Amino acid sequence: MSNNRKLWLGLAALLIASFSVLLWAGGEIFRTAPPMPERVVTQQGEVVYTRADIEQGRQVWQSMGGMQLGSIWGHGAYVAPDWSADWLHREATGVLDIWARADGGMASYAQLPEDEQAALQRRLQSMMRANTYDPATGTITLTRDRAVAASNVAAHYVSLFGNDPATAELREAYAMKEGTVDTLEHRRALTAFFWWTAWAATTERPAAADNAAAGGYPLKVANAVTYTNNWPHEPLVGNKPAASLWLWSVFSVMFLIAGIALLGWHYAVSHGRGEEPHQIPKSDPFALLRITPSMRATAKYFWVVLALFLCQILLGAITAHYQVEGQEAYGFALSQWLPYSLSRTWHTQLAVLWIAVSWLATGLYIAPALSGHEPKFQRLGVNFLFVCLLVIVVGSFAGQWLAVMQKIGLDNNFWFGHQGWEYADMGRFWQWFLFVGLLLWVTLVGRALWPVLRGAANEAKSIISLLFLSTVAIGVFFGAALMWGEHTHISEVEYWRWWLVHLWVEGFFEVFATAVMALIFTRLGLIKTSVATVAVLFATIVFMTGGVLGTLHHLYFIGTPTSVVALGASFSALEVVPLAYIGFEAYHTYKLGKATPWMARYKWPVLFFIAVSFWNLVGAGLFGFLINPPLSLYYMQGLNLTALHGHTALFGVYGMLGIALMLFCLRGLRGQMVWDVRPVKLAFWSLNLGLVLMALLTLLPLGILQLRASIEHGYWYSRSAEFMQQPLIDMLVWLRMPGDTIFSVGAVALAWFVLRLWVVPTRDPALVGVAGNAEG
Repeated sequence: MSNNRKLWLGLAALLIASFSVLLWAGGEIFRTAPPMPERVVTQQGEVVYTRADIEQGRQVWQSMGGMQLGSIWGHGAYVAPDWSADWLHREATGVLDIWARADGGMASYAQLPEDEQAALQRRLQSMMRANTYDPATGTITLTRDRAVAASNVAAHYVSLFGNDPATAELREAYAMKEGTVDTLEHRRALTAFFWWTAWAATTERPAAADNAAAGGYPLKVANAVTYTNNWPHEPLVGNKPAASLWLWSVFSVMFLIAGIALLGWHYAVSHGRGEEPHQIPKSDPFALLRITPSMRATAKYFWVVLALFLCQILLGAITAHYQVEGQEAYGFALSQWLPYSLSRTWHTQLAVLWIAVSWLATGLYIAPALSGHEPKFQRLGVNFLFVCLLVIVVGSFAGQWLAVMQKIGLDNNFWFGHQGWEYADMGRFWQWFLFVGLLLWVTLVGRALWPVLRGAANEAKSIISLLFLSTVAIGVFFGAALMWGEHTHISEVEYWRWWLVHLWVEGFFEVFATAVMALIFTRLGLIKTSVATVAVLFATIVFMTGGVLGTLHHLYFIGTPTSVVALGASFSALEVVPLAYIGFEAYHTYKLGKATPWMARYKWPVLFFIAVSFWNLVGAGLFGFLINPPLSLYYMQGLNLTALHGHTALFGVYGMLGIALMLFCLRGLRGQMVWDVRPVKLAFWSLNLGLVLMALLTLLPLGILQLRASIEHGYWYSRSAEFMQQPLIDMLVWLRMPGDTIFSVGAVALAWFVLRLWVVPTRDPALVGVAGNAEG
């Protein structure tokens, strides 16, 4: 059996086993998720909330932007509180104040002596952690005092999400527009949903659920945890890290060290063995590449990539500025026209869109380049897909604006407005449209590659097959966004949403990129195809070993049993293992860029590939593992340390790679023109330096300060207006300006470079003899 065949069988076995376990984990999450009650009543039989109230409240929350304004269970935006943690703290202090007035004769709990505070706190924990849900009737029963406290908190939220002058200052601190929710009825329903998320965060999961997850062995009461595994940290109600979080955090570090050691051993014994001297071509093999009509049609995709990139940067600046002025931008009431929740929605969505469009265009460009085959009507298909992508962007953005401005109505919001789930915000109609568009993309790439795929076996066939399979996976796995409905349990939605965000963006796009880069360097003749094939298959196996089940590290606190937490902690550590050796990849790429004089034509795509390696190590590896272990994420989820990882990994890795692929394709599309690379040089250094400054001057120090506040006072405080409006925090937010400005200069320089290739092109005299072939 050949080495390639063994690797293919190993990859297939790995994927079958990993996805089997991932599906099993989903079943466990669905089984142990916090129950949705039919009624919430007091001990006296008074109805507090109904299921209809909670369901409608969730619809209201989604329509106003959902996770793009504050967060739920730690997932969402960083301005405004985590509503679950905020409600929990307000309700707990409300109950304590009621008891302080009744038992101690004091106006508030804070005025009591410490011993009396401790006694009331133990009483509070006993009441709020007790699970009073009755499965037979679907009823949650509250004490009278807790119902009164909940009513008071609800009144605060009704005021906050309207336009009550009493909470105007807080709305400004939270960057909320006036009248965030349109009607009193909807604001009251919203409080029901917030209450339920807080109830799940403080109510202990029935012991039977964790006993089943532990194989039927009885668990001691001391190990009892809430539905969200004691998240958020809230000392008043006894929410602190469970023993399992400590245990599996330690094991995750051990798995990381063991994985790095094992991969290091493999590298040491296999590197350089059996490699024969390789003859590098004397001229650029791509110089005579025939540019087909469909390949030429991809140019417009790259124009749109840059337009979306520039818009994303502008919206990022607006979103960051909201942290300083709240509702305004230099005196203009911007929030009434472009609310924070909408600017952040478009900012995050555009990040995924421009990167995805760059990669889609690369697939459409490289498929005919590899096969030399231009299928009939291929150009028409490329142009039709381009129009579809524009319609999806404009249509989904318009629907989201109408939703956040409360103009579309709850009945239409799910399908055409704002779903409220971070990175999966667009309405269901637009998701279906995009899914069909991706299937069209798979078809277009597949039909161009078909002569190679069906042809006789050759050295490159394995890599091209992997490229095509990753293309299929990208198209099919976007279907995870279609797996939930409008009223699907939030724990189930989160499970499928992270299939989309983690497996789609961080998984199969990674395989696609690995295969594309390998094919580029093999077709340039810089590395042997046989060597590249083994390297790509092995790299895919290593990455997918932790990548598939690493999805679970996003799900620690959404109703997840301990067994699934253990899997997430273990395999997310393995995700970092290959990144520890990313320096070898960067050095190898650098050597390829210097291998022959004609590689100077590809200097800047190669440098962007090297930047990808750097940010893979720093953003995905260092900052990713910083927050991955359960104990770390318990305190850091939803803080700026999460944003630190998000910015440096999403743009640093996938954005830089998108730019590198774009420059490579442009070298073929406009390679016969003179390339004034000064703007590209400026773009490269500005984008990298700007990202470094953004990370080191704002996101990292701000995240560390929030982390300390979360550990010392509770998670609610690290996200509160009291903490976030301090002068030091304002200064750190303003310190984003140097990095953001430098970054923006880089983006504009890149756009100017591409624009000049079409607006004021100058033919390269040295390439006049091959220009006709290049034009095709």
